[in-house]
Amino acid sequence: MNHPDAVPLRYRLAVASRVLAATLGGYVLTAASTRLLSLVWPAPPAQAVMWASMLSFAIWAVAVLWVFAARSAWRAWWSLTAAMALVALAEWLLRAGGWA
Repeated sequence: MNHPDAVPLRYRLAVASRVLAATLGGYVLTAASTRLLSLVWPAPPAQAVMWASMLSFAIWAVAVLWVFAARSAWRAWWSLTAAMALVALAEWLLRAGGWA
């Protein structure tokens, strides 16, 4: 018999999905953003990579906050995927256009 204070499985799965989105999705978004920032940062390449890497911690923190602030786990995943696609498209356009 279920305990009256037991947390429903659906809620547990939603939290697990958000944790996965925050860790894996946040990491992929951060890595893509770091690559893009290192291409467009107005500094020598080594310094651009360093600054982009330092900013990556803030980007990941914002991604994690967003994941847990979203109304649903589905919306969190969707918004992370959309952001990743936009960052990847911007990097591809820079490289394809010969600007990077």
